[in-house]
Amino acid sequence: MQNQEYIRLDYWQVAVAASLVVISGAISLALRLGLERRLLVASVRTVVQLLLIGLVLRWIFLQGRQWYVVLALLAAMTLIAGIAAARRVEWRYQGMWLDSIVSIWASSWLMAAVAVFGVVQIQGGDGHSSWYNPRYTIPLLSMILGNTLSGISLGLDRLGSELASKRDQVETLLALGATRWEAAQPAIRQSIRTAMIPTINTMMVVGLVSLPGMMTGQILAGMDPEDAAKYQIVIMFLIAAGAALGTVGVALLGYRRLFTADHQFLPGRLVKNGA
Repeated sequence: MQNQEYIRLDYWQVAVAASLVVISGAISLALRLGLERRLLVASVRTVVQLLLIGLVLRWIFLQGRQWYVVLALLAAMTLIAGIAAARRVEWRYQGMWLDSIVSIWASSWLMAAVAVFGVVQIQGGDGHSSWYNPRYTIPLLSMILGNTLSGISLGLDRLGSELASKRDQVETLLALGATRWEAAQPAIRQSIRTAMIPTINTMMVVGLVSLPGMMTGQILAGMDPEDAAKYQIVIMFLIAAGAALGTVGVALLGYRRLFTADHQFLPGRLVKNGA
């Protein structure tokens, strides 16, 4: 299929779409949901953040694919994702922020490396590897980060709530001679299961209920739908693996902080957000 020129949007066209948020605001007012302010803030942040990243990416594309510029942006994105994942958690513990950043960094960058070096195999004009090509590396890592962030956030939240609500059960197991791993295993399993369910549900209906964002964008940009589907398949499996690895990593790091080497549970380290 021959690529076609994509349709450019003017700002007035974007404004027309943005004005549709009034519908959500009207529903909130009619049903007294109290979401008007949050909708306004979310709408403004969406516009500002996306326009800013558009300008940043345009500048990066004009820099001649300098690897250190791309690497700096990737690092900043990863750091923000790690902080955002921990910010959503209800039950927190000391060191959780570091655990979140380390887990999302390790899992997302590993999956991005698999994509860039093993699957897509980005090459420059001289035939050598061009992993820092921003048109590939940044979008690939971004999609993996976004989904891994959600998984880690869900997993952390469930781990804390499970250990806090079942404190008596955990301590009883330890008193009866169970190891810290045996006592914590049900909570860890539940946290990983909770984090993985959204990704699995998406994979079950992808392509049937809706076209994913990457595939839609490539089709709108003129790519052959079959090629766009191949890219989306790759992304879906990278996302699933990244979310699984990230959640397992953060759950194990949290487990080591909440249990001592002497098989003691430290419930005092769990603090409810806002308490």
